[in-house]
Amino acid sequence: MKAGRKPQILTEKEAVIMNILWDNGPLFIREILEHYPEPKPHFNTVATTVRILESKGYVDHEEFGPSHRFRAIAGKEVFRNRSLAEVIRNYFGNSYRNVVSALVEDEKISTDELREIIEIIEKKNK
Repeated sequence: MKAGRKPQILTEKEAVIMNILWDNGPLFIREILEHYPEPKPHFNTVATTVRILESKGYVDHEEFGPSHRFRAIAGKEVFRNRSLAEVIRNYFGNSYRNVVSALVEDEKISTDELREIIEIIEKKNK
């Protein structure tokens, strides 16, 4: 990622491509397309999205003759942390407690998982 640039939230198409690059390393467009979930977009759509990611400083390329192999240069954790913060701010009143309460209410987290989280917090605070 370019120095001094604040990461933006990725579009859905950008996120799919970034995850493919994070999980599979440097790839040519045709290889990205092989990993793309169904329904697969057109080759040119993927190529355009990759070029947009490159212009934003999230992806770089290496030349192999007329072909380019692309790799993620922005770390997944940067987007994960920023995206999570955006969701918590926009949908949970900037309250992590509200997030956990919603997970409990929707039965998305178990009592055992909550105990594990409490143990992690207690260990970190020691």
